[in-house]
Amino acid sequence: MPSRRDILKMTGGLVIATGGTWLATHARGAVPNPPGLAPLPAGAVASGDLEAIAGKVPLIKRTWRPPNYETPLSYFAEDFTPNKAFFVRYHLASIPTIAADKWSLKVGGDAAATPLEITLDQLKRDYPAVELAAVNQCSGNRRGLFDPHVAGVEWGVGAMGNARWKGARLKDVLAKAGLKKEALEIVFDGADGPVMPGTPDFQKSIPVWKALDENTLIAYEMNGEPLPHWNGFPARIVVAGWTGTYWMKHVTSINAISKPFDNFWVKAGYRIPTNRFPLVEHFASQMTDANEPITEMVVNSIITNVAAGQEVPVGRAFDVKGIAWDGGRGISSVDVSADGGRSWRSATLGTDHGRFSFRSFSQSFTPSERGALVVMARASNRAGATQTMELILNPAGYHHNVIQRIAINAV
Repeated sequence: MPSRRDILKMTGGLVIATGGTWLATHARGAVPNPPGLAPLPAGAVASGDLEAIAGKVPLIKRTWRPPNYETPLSYFAEDFTPNKAFFVRYHLASIPTIAADKWSLKVGGDAAATPLEITLDQLKRDYPAVELAAVNQCSGNRRGLFDPHVAGVEWGVGAMGNARWKGARLKDVLAKAGLKKEALEIVFDGADGPVMPGTPDFQKSIPVWKALDENTLIAYEMNGEPLPHWNGFPARIVVAGWTGTYWMKHVTSINAISKPFDNFWVKAGYRIPTNRFPLVEHFASQMTDANEPITEMVVNSIITNVAAGQEVPVGRAFDVKGIAWDGGRGISSVDVSADGGRSWRSATLGTDHGRFSFRSFSQSFTPSERGALVVMARASNRAGATQTMELILNPAGYHHNVIQRIAINAV
């Protein structure tokens, strides 16, 4: 029988446990705070080691059970986030491994006229395939950078990624199920589940109008490959423009219902103060006077190639590079400053992969004298929304889109 040391050698340090769960090893040291933003809590920095889980490069560990791992900043230098570096987000720790030939999707509910069950082969064969570039971002991305800090997974800037998603349009599958006129919401459930009795199963709903949007998919490929296990294999929901809470992984059932869905993760979780943010799309059937479900992402950006305290030579040009994104209105411009916001220059935008995708930007500066500089980037979208200078406080730590201020030195 091989020893524990032999097993670690064979698995590259990964420890595989029962029920499709795992565990990782090979910590590489704590990851520093993201540059130009409020610091993470000390505990998040201390525990945020780089660890590799099966099929992934070393990612920044935020929690171990359930697995929550974020993408290191360096991978955002690319327009599309590699599958092996894509962030991992789970609420529940029982995560089965599902064979493609054993998976099926049940479609029904009281507002479906002809319930059906489809296999992965049928999903690929019987429904037109579409591909869409879209950002998948955890609702709580940057929560750890709130000041004062709020409860929840203390994410830095890497609980997000951009990919080309391929699959069937949800509306085509719902058409086969025959939506009744009473249909109000569409409910998703996945194969992952709670470990302890009494823990609410993670289920989500979206309004029928969003389910029928042509950019809402049942995806089975990601960047030209089958979905990785940790990103929802064999199939997941893609709700382009909306935060990742609705992007159900390992989806096993879709139900059309005629009344507002009554579930903890919709009625209590993932909610923001009503009308606090400049959103366009509201989830009307789940709104109250006090709060409403989080929906689309706010306009945002991140500088990817400048580190706090970096030294740049006087008289020599240096480039400020990064990515910008929003909830699907489309990035219209990014302005960059090297003097703390006293003056701004329009950055050059990179390839437009579609309105739901990351949009890269770059702008060159040449310091004329020695001294401190403060680098900033400010993204705007086609709806006229712009990143904020001040944090918009909310209890769950959502929608952090404060402009970075990265202090560097010209030498």
